[in-house]
Amino acid sequence: MRILVLVHEFPPVGGGGGRAAQDISQGLVKRGHEVTVLTAHLKGLPRQENVDGVQVIRIPSLRRQSYKADMGTMAAYVLIGLLAGYRLIRRWHPDAIHVHFAVPAGALAWALSRLTRVPYVLTAHLGDVPGGVPEKTGDWFHWVYPFTPPIWKAARRVIAVSEFTRQLALQHYPVDIRVIPNGVDLQSLQAEQIVVQNPPTIIFAGRFMPQKNPLQVIAVLAELKDLEWRCVMLGDGPLMDNVRQAIARHSLEARFTLLGWVTPEEVMAHFSKSDILFMPSLSEGLPVVGVQALAMGLAIVANHVGGFVDLVEQGENGFLCPPDNPAGLQEVLRALLADKSALLNARLKSRSMAERFDLSRVVNAYEATFQEVMFET
Repeated sequence: MRILVLVHEFPPVGGGGGRAAQDISQGLVKRGHEVTVLTAHLKGLPRQENVDGVQVIRIPSLRRQSYKADMGTMAAYVLIGLLAGYRLIRRWHPDAIHVHFAVPAGALAWALSRLTRVPYVLTAHLGDVPGGVPEKTGDWFHWVYPFTPPIWKAARRVIAVSEFTRQLALQHYPVDIRVIPNGVDLQSLQAEQIVVQNPPTIIFAGRFMPQKNPLQVIAVLAELKDLEWRCVMLGDGPLMDNVRQAIARHSLEARFTLLGWVTPEEVMAHFSKSDILFMPSLSEGLPVVGVQALAMGLAIVANHVGGFVDLVEQGENGFLCPPDNPAGLQEVLRALLADKSALLNARLKSRSMAERFDLSRVVNAYEATFQEVMFET
């Protein structure tokens, strides 16, 4: 099969949704399929390149930051992508389009499908669903929502990355929606023996934006100064200065390491030297870093939001707490940090749970989906 992937952010640009698109694309290439990705360009990146067999084409856009895409940037991707995508389809003749995010790439997929009759499969990641990330998308969904139902209805298949995302989407779009989670390539990870670090290492990985709530990491850990721990924070964004100031205000400079934006490979390298993934996010679809944390055998402490429900068995491999409950987060982190035996057991449980999210299963599900679509065409 030839599959055209439409996604407005693709590594090293963007977050977990783009990484999921990359993982699926590379998995399909390994099965013998041809995959071309049409994504947005960022200064410093090549316009075209081959990434592990995936042909990546980056079209001009107004994007200026790797971690953020505003309405202008997304609109530019759709408008410029319409001509670029049409020419590519006429030249390459893909069998199907795989679009990640109903907004903005879904609009591009809908238009290209109408023009060329190439069917598309839509994967929703939560931020493209009304109400999924209200603090981030609430304002612009007020304007774009009336135009989105045709995108969902015209898709040959609609996939959600978690049951939470599916249920939220069904409140707005009465279409058949399946769940295929984000995955991780377990075969590529070395099965190293799990041991608790000395001191125990807590890690945060995500954009430094209100949705990810990085400031709560510092606020919670500031109340656990009496315990031994260190914290590594991966990522960048508009709250970086606030994070630095909060660390200094609590005199925790010796405990925290801020590494900024890192590559996916560097994320996994740091996970291999950590014990607890701490993510007090306010909303999530199915976080790729959470799936990766399972694969690396990390205990998970997070807010009880979105797809984290699929990743944590309460009290087994970690804990979920209601949002805006820092005392609860302090309590469960204290329990893990004070009892290395409990922390080790939680880590081992995460490693065993990772099999549910093996990337080979995810790719199998997408491959079968595209084959169904081709059979119907």
